[in-house]
Order: sequence, then C-alpha cells, then structure tokens
Amino acid sequence: MKKLPLQILLLFVVVFPAFGQYQSQEVSDVDGVPVLLKHLPDWESVKGQAKITNSIEEVRSEFGNPAVLSEIDLDGGAEAAYASYGDSRLLLIEYPTPQGSSSADAAIQSAMGGSAGVVYKRIGNYNAFVFGMADPVAADALLGKIEYGKSVQWLGDDPFYLEKFERYIALTGRDVAFSTIFFILGIFGTAILIGVGVGYVYFRFRENERAHRTAFSDAGGLTRLNLDELSE
Repeated sequence: MKKLPLQILLLFVVVFPAFGQYQSQEVSDVDGVPVLLKHLPDWESVKGQAKITNSIEEVRSEFGNPAVLSEIDLDGGAEAAYASYGDSRLLLIEYPTPQGSSSADAAIQSAMGGSAGVVYKRIGNYNAFVFGMADPVAADALLGKIEYGKSVQWLGDDPFYLEKFERYIALTGRDVAFSTIFFILGIFGTAILIGVGVGYVYFRFRENERAHRTAFSDAGGLTRLNLDELSE
C-alpha cells in the first residue's frame, strides 16, 4: 500500500483540522470560530476546553444522562456548546427557530422537578443550563452573562411592515396627544399662577400706599359719610 504524499497530509492538517468532528453551521468571519462558542460566558477563558456538537446523545453522555435532557433533541439544525467553569459545567443549546426553543423549554420545565443541582434559563433561542454549582445565585449570575444578540433580516419586504407602521402611527399619535394636553395644561396653570401672583403684589402695593396717605376732610365741619375710609 502506497503512503499518501506529504502534500496531501498537510492539506488535511491545514484545511481539515477537525476532520471527523462536528463543524458548526455558523462561524465567525474574523477567525472561523463557531459563533455559539463565542456566546459562552467569558469565552476567552474557556476556549481551550469548550466544545460544540449537534448530537444530543453526546451531550447526555457528557453530563451523565440527566433527566432534564431526556425529552429534548438537537434535530433541525440545533447545536449545543458546553464548557467547564470551576467545579460546574455550563451547557448552551441553540435552536434555529423560536418554536424549537419554546418546545424544548416546555419539556425542560416539566423535567426540572427531578433534576436537583441544575439551574436553567431560556435566553432568546438559547436554552442554557448550569450543572453542579452549589450556589444558585452564582449559577444565575453565570447565565446572566449570556447574551442572545441575533436579529432577523428579511431578504425581501418585511411582511410585518404594515403592522409595525400602524403601531408606530398609533403610538406616535398617542404621545403627541398627551404631550399637547400636558403643554396646554402647563401653560394654563402657569398663566393662573402668574395672574394670582401679580394680583397679590398689586393688592399689597395699593394697601401699602393707602396706609401711608394723610387723612383729610373737605366737609367744612358738616357731617359726611366716610365711604372710602380716607377722610376723617
């Protein structure tokens, strides 16, 4: 049997470094690393031992066949990434559709009762687990570092454009109406306060003037009515 030429062996080593292993469908354009791996918490610190797969059997075997994973699968393009964080291990499963993630979430929630020592959280289309962490608060904090940052872009016209536009018009109209009402009420209230203030100042000014006027009488000794209270 002839040996393979050295050039062919080098081609397999360079071009197919993970030949025989699962290759993610979505990799980074910068360094070719699977995107799901980069969404693990503190990715840089666990990249040396993190793994990715599309086999639920492999995941169950890695985590000791826990009950919480017994009713889910990774069909239809779903992927799972996992890594160790100290004495605990984190599992991150991504489903390509919200329906797949939601269906898995329902199955996971129903099995959580028989899975002690597991902290679970759904994040977007991610279903994330922490196994073996004694502190639930620390486990929840670890899951809190996971961000689902994907967005949907339509190749053609957005089929929900009209609905979004109508919602935008309704919300904008409501905000404008409230703003106008509050503005008018503010102007009206300000005008009243200014009027009351000016009236009070003018009243005090007139009262002060009256208090300093000299009383007089031009009745020539006759009786007269002191209607204005300015005469003696």
